[in-house]
Amino acid sequence: MTEIYGESVFSEQVMQERLPKATFKALQETIKEGKPLDSEIANAVAHAMKDWALEKGATHFTHWFQPLTGITSEKHDSFINPQPDNTTVLSFSGKELIQGEPDASSFPSGGLRASFEARGYTAWDPTSYAFIKDGTLCIPTAFISYGGEALDKKTPLLRSMDAISRQAKRVLALFGHNARQVSTTVGAEQEYFLIRETDYAQRLDLMLCGRTLFGTAPCKGQELEEHYFGSVRPTVKRFMDELNIELWKLGIPAKTQHNEVAPGQHELAPVYLTTNVAVDSNLLTMELMRKTASRYGLVCLQHEKPFEGVNGSGKHNNWSIAADGTNLLDPGKTPHENLQFLVFLTAVIKAVDEYQGLLRASVASAGNDHRLGGHEAPPAIISIYLGNELEAIVRDIVDSKTHEGHGEVLMDLGTPVLPTFIKDNADRNRTSPLAFTGNKFEFRMCGSESNLSDANLVLNTSVAKALADFADAVEGSTDFEAAVRTYLRQLLIDHQRIIFNGDNYSDEWPLEAASRGLLNLRSTPEALPCFIDPENIELFENLKVLSQVELQSRYEVKLGNYAKKVNIEALTCARMARARFIPAVIEYSTTVANAINAKQAASTGSGTALSTAAEKQLLSQLSKGVDTISEGVDALDMAVAEAVAVVDPQAQADAYLTKVIPAMNAVRQAVDAMEMIVGHDYWPVPSYNHMLFYP
Repeated sequence: MTEIYGESVFSEQVMQERLPKATFKALQETIKEGKPLDSEIANAVAHAMKDWALEKGATHFTHWFQPLTGITSEKHDSFINPQPDNTTVLSFSGKELIQGEPDASSFPSGGLRASFEARGYTAWDPTSYAFIKDGTLCIPTAFISYGGEALDKKTPLLRSMDAISRQAKRVLALFGHNARQVSTTVGAEQEYFLIRETDYAQRLDLMLCGRTLFGTAPCKGQELEEHYFGSVRPTVKRFMDELNIELWKLGIPAKTQHNEVAPGQHELAPVYLTTNVAVDSNLLTMELMRKTASRYGLVCLQHEKPFEGVNGSGKHNNWSIAADGTNLLDPGKTPHENLQFLVFLTAVIKAVDEYQGLLRASVASAGNDHRLGGHEAPPAIISIYLGNELEAIVRDIVDSKTHEGHGEVLMDLGTPVLPTFIKDNADRNRTSPLAFTGNKFEFRMCGSESNLSDANLVLNTSVAKALADFADAVEGSTDFEAAVRTYLRQLLIDHQRIIFNGDNYSDEWPLEAASRGLLNLRSTPEALPCFIDPENIELFENLKVLSQVELQSRYEVKLGNYAKKVNIEALTCARMARARFIPAVIEYSTTVANAINAKQAASTGSGTALSTAAEKQLLSQLSKGVDTISEGVDALDMAVAEAVAVVDPQAQADAYLTKVIPAMNAVRQAVDAMEMIVGHDYWPVPSYNHMLFYP
């Protein structure tokens, strides 16, 4: 494991071995301090990178970037450089390393440019190491338009990291700390399903939509609570073993793996990394999961809700902030006395309360709408869980009371055979959207298919604003500590409504949240307008993270993605109903009708009356079912036509939400009713029972 770890990465260790000392030092200053990189240094790095890649068997290089589709993109160029004498040399320049020019015309831009304006640029992100994948040197890059606007997820994420770094350094300086590097960190827990390729190939809905548009709940689901942390299937274990090896080669610190709650569901969790590197690593992880699964006759499903009736999949975003390697959200043994920690904690509380709508919009998608609010994932209401001790500290600050810390508590398990251990200062609240878990915040609303850049962009920027407000308020105070405590108390009074330590799944919580004035944005079309709220535009523009034009483009791209995905689902739903389910029900109806005729003929011939009551009742149900499906598909076609005709992007997304999705649900309900009574051998697609419980 130690020998293969990072072998496919142009890491700091490789750089140190292959670059001249002065070049290595200059590059490290760029990576860790943001200093500009001159062309001579870039040429030296490119030459060393090329030689290393060739030794590893690479023949091509690519600028690996994240367009607004949310996935990754790459265009490969070989290292060959033909010569006049019909020979070739292998070359890779500093310019090719730093800048690329892909055709931007086919990527979504949300109106940033016309489709005929094709020029775009990729720009090297030196803080995320280059790596080799499938014989190609991959260089993580940003992607911008000809006019300099961000056309990707990475560019604004990096800007947000710069913003929070600047403001955190201001705050730390007030406490007497001159930090060299401040960065946010993320550990991304990835949930996913594995099913057999043979089943997948028979489900058009899974192939085109990533989720089943039809299917009744399995006879056995997750009610026995036996799959979570249960023994891993041998085939799945072999998949996990190979996946780990491939991830470790790429320097991705895959740490934890286990069965998740639902049958067929699993999870992989890495050790935390700097945020942009963590996002890159997560996108690579998702790609490798899909590729590796196929080698074991499996398909990896990363949709948020592949199957109705069992838990969907999330991607828990464990977020923290560190200065020169020290976690600024570590409360220490006496958090009530740790004033610096309380400042950063309160900054998060303030940021989440003030920008709760924006945070909700950052995780909004057609897929995640099926998951959020179910009794398996946080509701669409943003709140923060702090745990008993921190909540008590907040309450005492608000009430101007002196907090009495209780120190460490030992857990005595009642037998000398078992060890005693120190109890954590907070339990885990698995129902909270944003829970403080010891020294980080776990944002649990992110969907399993999502690019985490969006959520972390909002977290970084909103917390940067809260830190800037703090620094503005207390800089120059004659009594610094008194000014800090006064400021924190007022902030906690103003924003304590966002703190909720109870059960977010309860029926009472939405009512209480409404009384507190918290937002409940249940769907993507409801949430996305938060991107263009004036106060949110001001937030991003003032911190130089996104311009109004860039925010408008993202809003329109996300609306378009929502409408397109629901439209694809609707077309798939209608096609499957007409081409697969209606014929199947008719075929089975014919079999039942023939059975009735055969019984009646036998009765006539034998003189003995044979009952056909059950068959006739079944045939009546089947006949009505076919009619209901057919009528439902016709209504769905009309709903889709109406939605397609809407020009305004927001109104169109609303139409898909209010008209198309209910029409799809009606077709599903009619088809699923038939699945319960049609003979198993006649049903045209694998059932949930079959797909989720393979050997």
